[in-house]
Amino acid sequence: MIKAPLHRLLLAALVLLVPAMSVHAEDPPLVRATNSVRVLKEIMEAPDKSIPVDLLKEAHAIAVIPDMVKAGFIFGGRRGEGLISVKGPDGTWSNPSFVTLTGGSVGFQAGVSSTDVILVFRTQRGVDSIVNGKFTLGADAAAAAGPVGRNAAASTDSQFKAEIYSYSRSRGLFAGVALDGSALRIDYDANAEVYGQGITPRRIFDGGVNNVPGPVVDFRDRLEEYTQR
Repeated sequence: MIKAPLHRLLLAALVLLVPAMSVHAEDPPLVRATNSVRVLKEIMEAPDKSIPVDLLKEAHAIAVIPDMVKAGFIFGGRRGEGLISVKGPDGTWSNPSFVTLTGGSVGFQAGVSSTDVILVFRTQRGVDSIVNGKFTLGADAAAAAGPVGRNAAASTDSQFKAEIYSYSRSRGLFAGVALDGSALRIDYDANAEVYGQGITPRRIFDGGVNNVPGPVVDFRDRLEEYTQR
């Protein structure tokens, strides 16, 4: 008598989760790039609610995941697609690689939501991991909800020694968020569509690509603008 209702609950969870998690799976790469630029611009230009500029200046890499879908019904999951750029030895930002961010959870939960996510990498170790294909937040690199506001960096840096600061924006609210267990992976298919077959993430980050589309260049230029303030 117990197994049948449970079976129906699990079936209902799959019915809810699968369509929700695939909503943005077909977004063309340049649409993702345009949305990433929009999210970065809106968050960095929000009065007193942006990522501290000092953190951006010291960052080794920045990832922006627009419209990450989170869905749950007993079992939960999240998936998003975006861009990541790394800072070179000369202090300039690279062309971005396309990435995906996925994760899951178990517990009493229900519903579907869409959230913008930004990850600020504070050490080279996390960057090296993503260049090699993927890493998991909290396992391969310590992650914590990041500080918000122009003067927040100094007050929180002594409390948090995280290698990655994570942020989210949902329904207009912007704040640090914990994303332990989420996996950030290189999206090789999207990179191939934009940069060409056989182009590695390291080659993208090292400036070895040509004819980069405008929306992708815009992402790099926005990072340059915000870290030179």
